[in-house]
Amino acid sequence: MSSEDRAGTTGRPIALKVADADNVATIFADGIARGTVVQVRDRSGAGPLLAARGDIPYGHKIALEDIAPGQTIVKYGESIGVASRAIAAGDYVHVHNLDSMRGRGDLERKEA
Repeated sequence: MSSEDRAGTTGRPIALKVADADNVATIFADGIARGTVVQVRDRSGAGPLLAARGDIPYGHKIALEDIAPGQTIVKYGESIGVASRAIAAGDYVHVHNLDSMRGRGDLERKEA
């Protein structure tokens, strides 16, 4: 994807929201700095503008809405884990605030 393809019609970096249920979007820019306004695009090619609350690398996630601790985080229509703490719209979502629930042997219920 060229840098021109990664900018919306507003000339802003793009964050891609694939499924209606997604509460995060993927950044398609060479990394954005805190305060950068991104153009969120859904499957129709439309979406709101959203300011990043921190630096976010290319290919990483930005929260599209406030997410409460323990709430499921959804990307590409699939659960990718739960929020380990409060996440505000525009926050960088990664291992510092997301707990994966897949392959977690430490969470398996032990039989008595």
